[in-house]
Amino acid sequence: MQIDKLRGKELDDLFEGILKLETVEECHHFFDDLCTTNELVSLKQRFQVAKMIKEGHTYSKVQNETGASSATVSRVKRCLDYGSDGYHMIIDRMD
Repeated sequence: MQIDKLRGKELDDLFEGILKLETVEECHHFFDDLCTTNELVSLKQRFQVAKMIKEGHTYSKVQNETGASSATVSRVKRCLDYGSDGYHMIIDRMD
């Protein structure tokens, strides 16, 4: 897991804070303060890529609809296939 190198109290504090968010609006406020616009764009783009790949869309359709690069699509696909199942867990819970 990539995140193993970052584990520690500071990261746990961040995640514990995120778990305290109760509404989408609270998420908007928190992530607006936490992230730059470019970071938010990257996060939302990767999540949309993951959803589309999981739905079975082709790489070209994913790229065209999300604006993601082929490298981003490939990286997300690799995470879906060989990662920690984080994308799968969240997307499945949303269905």
